[in-house]
Amino acid sequence: MLLGPGQTLLELGGLVRYEPGWLARADADALLQDLRSGVDWKQGVITMFGRELPEPRLTAWFGEADYTYSGRTLRAAPWPDSLAALRARVEGASGARFNAALLNLYRDGRDSMGLHSDDEPELGPNPTIASVSLGAERRFVLVPKKKAARQKTLEVPLGHGSLVVMAGACQHNYRHGVPRQPGSAGERINLTFRKVTGR
Repeated sequence: MLLGPGQTLLELGGLVRYEPGWLARADADALLQDLRSGVDWKQGVITMFGRELPEPRLTAWFGEADYTYSGRTLRAAPWPDSLAALRARVEGASGARFNAALLNLYRDGRDSMGLHSDDEPELGPNPTIASVSLGAERRFVLVPKKKAARQKTLEVPLGHGSLVVMAGACQHNYRHGVPRQPGSAGERINLTFRKVTGR
């Protein structure tokens, strides 16, 4: 099911808010250019099912705390000015406080983000995750963890300058990801803001 703009209470628990065009075009263009050229992008290696695999995208991590997922620890780099300013805007829009951001660079439609939940202990019991997208539009999916409810999968077209906020019990009940889209051309940068609290 395609998710429309606005805030939606999820049937299985949690909520998601979707705002296309949240950033003005000129602001989104400038931020995309700044991050593409000014960030030291890396291809990480993660451990899944006992195997080490290169991530199908490039990443960077900024903020005030390190972060570990899938056997990979990201060391926090200081906030660039453009990212610090965006964080303040995202906090105002989401009503949450964030101390770190994971940046993902999708080089083309072959890059992806597998289905997962942001449910690491250091994110707290009901984390708020705010996501800003820049560049080429890609499909974002929210898939119920319960097999019996899989037909209730939600899909969001994340375009240039859009904002998605996931909150409440969303991470307990749903997984989310960005599937491969081989026919999709163009680069996309996604910024996911979160609060890392420690274990």
